[in-house]
Amino acid sequence: MKRNILWSPWRMKYIEQHTPTKGCIFCKAIEETDDLENLVVFRGQYVFAILNRYPYTSGHLMVVPYMHQPSLSTLNSQVRAELMEVAVQAEQVLGAVYHPDGFNVGINIGSAAGAGVASHLHIHVVPRWVGDSNFMTTVAETRVLPEELGDTCKRLAQAWRALD
Repeated sequence: MKRNILWSPWRMKYIEQHTPTKGCIFCKAIEETDDLENLVVFRGQYVFAILNRYPYTSGHLMVVPYMHQPSLSTLNSQVRAELMEVAVQAEQVLGAVYHPDGFNVGINIGSAAGAGVASHLHIHVVPRWVGDSNFMTTVAETRVLPEELGDTCKRLAQAWRALD
């Protein structure tokens, strides 16, 4: 059987220095002050937007309430309103920066529904392009991103500030 090898030597730093996160990754990002290091692109009154560290595509954002709650029904109406408004802003920012052909916007409530962090609700806003499911994703279950996450974070944070 022929095997293909994809070299990604920059991952060794992650492997050697990685320690599993204890607690909620979103609550940790809320407490930290280095937004670039934590990939936070926007902070609102009740919610924030953060890049997914393991994105499906460049610009894969998550909109997250500061309140550690598992579902929409456990959030108050002010938080739910800002959650949706920031999701709309995320679509606008991603549209301005990446010019996608469409978006996947979704909420997975509970681990049975696919939530990776089931205890802390979040909305995924994922830019999509016609034909973006290339052979790497479909055959090798590997994603190829054209830009480093830190660069994506800087571009989106700058575009978000331009919304005002």
